[in-house]
Amino acid sequence: MSEIKGKLIIVCAPSGSGKTTIVKAVLPEITSLEFSVSACSRTPRQGETDGKDYYFLSEEEFRKKIDQGAFLEWEEVYPGSFYGTLKSEVQRIWNNGRHVIFDVDVIGGLNIKKQYPDNSLALFIMPPSVEELRARLTGRGTETPQSIEKRIDKAEFEMGFAPEFDATVVNDDLEMAIALTKEIMNSFLYPA
Repeated sequence: MSEIKGKLIIVCAPSGSGKTTIVKAVLPEITSLEFSVSACSRTPRQGETDGKDYYFLSEEEFRKKIDQGAFLEWEEVYPGSFYGTLKSEVQRIWNNGRHVIFDVDVIGGLNIKKQYPDNSLALFIMPPSVEELRARLTGRGTETPQSIEKRIDKAEFEMGFAPEFDATVVNDDLEMAIALTKEIMNSFLYPA
């Protein structure tokens, strides 16, 4: 069977920018999109399902797939803790006649864009400011002051890559950010 090529939408943002919320809001409205399920080397958490939340692989299986060139992109987030996108997942979605949407980190997103420069849209969700990002992360109540500062440092690093993306949406008003994201995605998927 010949390789079917659909389109890819890559959504990236610093932690706390609202990326996942925006993707979840847009998915039901653009029905030709299907979310790409990532692979990881950790064990499933309670309530997680293999193939729905992640493809759960052992560290050994993950490393073997790296050696086989099975990943579109991957990263060792912490020693022995791997996350990545399987090429077979993209092909599965294209074989179903749909376009792929990714919710990935900035470096992973840019790596995907390099591999599919002609049929991908890289979209960066920008927080309104570093101060607002700090307030959002603090408001979650799930982070220590040290981990918040670590995330802020990483966010500032990631925000430096925004000019390499095809489009940037500033999430200072969630409803407007969702509407603009949907408009950008529809223009890419269905050019006039």
